[in-house]
Amino acid sequence: MRKLVIAGVAVVLGLENLGAQSVDRVIERAIAQWASVKTVRATFEQTIVNPITGSSMPSKGSFQQRRPDKLAVLFSDPAGDRIIADGKFVWLFLQSSTPGQVVKMTYAEAGASNTDLIGQFLDTPRAKYDLVDNGIETVGGRPTRSLTLTAKAGVALPFTKSRVWIDTTDSMIRQFESTDASGLTRKVRLLTLTPNAGVDSSAFVFSVPKGVRVVEPGRQR
Repeated sequence: MRKLVIAGVAVVLGLENLGAQSVDRVIERAIAQWASVKTVRATFEQTIVNPITGSSMPSKGSFQQRRPDKLAVLFSDPAGDRIIADGKFVWLFLQSSTPGQVVKMTYAEAGASNTDLIGQFLDTPRAKYDLVDNGIETVGGRPTRSLTLTAKAGVALPFTKSRVWIDTTDSMIRQFESTDASGLTRKVRLLTLTPNAGVDSSAFVFSVPKGVRVVEPGRQR
C-alpha cells in the first residue's frame, strides 16, 4: 500500500490499475490474491456448448468453498444437481442427466475443474500455459483484464485453451471459459463473489440418497 497526502490528509492507495500492467504482473497479483482466500461464497451462471451436437446447456446455482479441498456446488437450475468435494472424494450427483446414480471419484479422477473452480487457473500458470492479453473487458458491470491461456505442449490438462477475466480492482477471477480437446466449451460467470465468507460445514457432506446407485469409475473394468 502507498499513501498520498492531499491537503494534509493521508489517502491510502490500493492496487494499481491492472489495465496498465503487464500480463506477468496481472497473473502475479491474481495468484497473490487467491492465496489470501481461505473460503468463498458465490453465485454463478454457466453455459456448456457442444459443437458436435450443436447443443447449448445453460445452468445456474451457487457454491461454497473451503480451501484447500472442500467444495459444494448446488444447482438451482437444473434444481437438485450437486457436486460435492468432501476432502476425500468428489461426488457428482447430476440427476438431470444421469438419474438414479451418483458418481464417486478420487480427487485425481475428478480434476481441478470439479474441485477448485477458480484456483485451477492460478496453479503455476506460467509453467502450464502460454498467455495472451485480450485487453480490458467489462463483466457484470466490472472492468476486467481478459487473458487467454493455451496449454503448453506435453502438459496434461483437462482443457486445451481457456480465457479468464480478472477484476482490475481486486484481482479476482470474475469469469472463465474452457475448451477441451473435443471442442466442448464451458463458460462460467460469477454473479456474486465473496472471499473469506462464512461457509456451512454441512454443505461439504454428501449422503447417498436411498435407492441411488454409486458408480466408481476407478473400479470399473
